[in-house]
Amino acid sequence: MRIGILGGTFNPPHLGHLICAQEAYLQLELDRVTLIPARIPPHKHVEEEPGPDHRLELCRAAVGDDDRFDVSDVETAREGPSYTVDTLELLHSREPESELFLIVGGDIAAGLPRWREPERVLSLATLAVAGRRGTSRAKVDEALSGLAGGERARFFHMPTIGVSSTVLRQRVRDREPIRYYVPDAVVSYIDHHRLYGG
Repeated sequence: MRIGILGGTFNPPHLGHLICAQEAYLQLELDRVTLIPARIPPHKHVEEEPGPDHRLELCRAAVGDDDRFDVSDVETAREGPSYTVDTLELLHSREPESELFLIVGGDIAAGLPRWREPERVLSLATLAVAGRRGTSRAKVDEALSGLAGGERARFFHMPTIGVSSTVLRQRVRDREPIRYYVPDAVVSYIDHHRLYGG
């Protein structure tokens, strides 16, 4: 099995996340892509945190019945910061025969040397980098060049999607519609649970 891993805060998940997952699935010929919401991201504060359980359920609502995608609670169920190396170790122990692909944006890939145990991360998963404006491939290559396993990185094309979770939370606060930015099931979940000040 070739499994893509797409982590993040997903606060909330939106079409940009799903398109990224789909393009990785298609271009890297994956068998599935697993969305993994972080409990506590080690490198950034979760703004307007509705709680990891809500973000997990938002991801489940977002993927719906699309059998190319699934959602894992491997990080939300674990106490403390969600370090990628710990998650990959656990996933590898559960499915040692599977090949893991860690899906990240170019900006994230360029910062990989500052992660906890970056070479262990690269030994457990092939880095799958979504090419997009703002971070050049040369910058990513330079960042990875000093890391064992960095040469195995795979790049895939990601169309520019001008939507962010930050903007969506603001729209909810301002009573503006977020339909078409997120799947309908995500809109319904946010409305039902009155998330983000809506």
